[in-house]
Amino acid sequence: MPGPVRRPLVIWLLAALAVPVLLTAILVPARAGTTEDDLRERTEAALKARGIEAGRVDFDGRDARVTVPQGVDEARVREIVAAVDGVRAVRIDHAGQVLGSTPSPTTSSTPVQADVPAFEVGRTDRSIRVQAPVRSQAVRDALGAEVGQVLGPDREYDDRTTIDPANGIDDATTLTALLRALAIGTGDASVRYDGQTLTLSGQVPDQATKATVGRAAAKAVPGAVVADQLVLPKPSTQSEPCRTLPSRLAAFTREHPINFLSGTSIVNDATKPSVLLVAALLKSCPTAPVEIAGHTDNQGSPATSLPLSERRAAAVKAELVRLGVAPGRISANGYGEAFPIASNSTGAGRIANRRVVIRTR
Repeated sequence: MPGPVRRPLVIWLLAALAVPVLLTAILVPARAGTTEDDLRERTEAALKARGIEAGRVDFDGRDARVTVPQGVDEARVREIVAAVDGVRAVRIDHAGQVLGSTPSPTTSSTPVQADVPAFEVGRTDRSIRVQAPVRSQAVRDALGAEVGQVLGPDREYDDRTTIDPANGIDDATTLTALLRALAIGTGDASVRYDGQTLTLSGQVPDQATKATVGRAAAKAVPGAVVADQLVLPKPSTQSEPCRTLPSRLAAFTREHPINFLSGTSIVNDATKPSVLLVAALLKSCPTAPVEIAGHTDNQGSPATSLPLSERRAAAVKAELVRLGVAPGRISANGYGEAFPIASNSTGAGRIANRRVVIRTR
């Protein structure tokens, strides 16, 4: 009689072993689809929020494929989808196209502008880079002027443009929106166009800037595939005083200027209290590195203005160190008369330009 007892026991053991296997087979595909489902839902919501009803939204990993009816502004759809966090590339199809077909990677349902040559626009902490062929010196000068407006005192223009009358970019505005968008933030970031794909890479400070760069790239080359590889910074682990120090320093500079007597590195009596205040401000976050940037009016020659601005920055650094700010976290640099904030044609304007600016770096 032992046989009938063992057989049910074996069957129950086999059933117990089979249940986890079956659950794994069911749940793993469900998990695999989670990311694509999430991207699809957020993409559809982004389109609907802007009054656009897409025929269909599909994802292959992080690559979007959006089907739109005839007459819909495809460039606008591409901008909206590219701005959705997590989307890597965007493809636009027309309603009626067979979704099961897979066109060659080198083709696109939306024609790429053939008159936009390959280019790259990028930024680092110290420079803004433009590498592109242009039709004329006038276009090159216009690009240089645009870069000059967004550079600020801390960056240099890395001009890699060349003149190509036959195939160069014929309008500087093709890249101006990109230049303005990329000037936001620090670190390395770039937009590179290889003739078919716009590749956005590097770090941007927030989601709004990421969307701005995506829109500017799509505007520069309507119809191009946008591969968005921009990343956002990790959540800050800084204390509140350190996290807010850049904005507090910016507000301090507006409200409490530090100005100098003409031709000297002596802080004028009216703004001496500002040095005491900024020392306390810097000590609220004792680890943040800062720069003291010295400036002058235009009353001297360039040969004397630059060393004078350096002496002004060094004098304020010495006073801050005396007041207890660690010297290793302070760099002192002079910029001469290159960055006035007021007109040098008036006495008040010249006083305003004889200054130092303290900012995080």
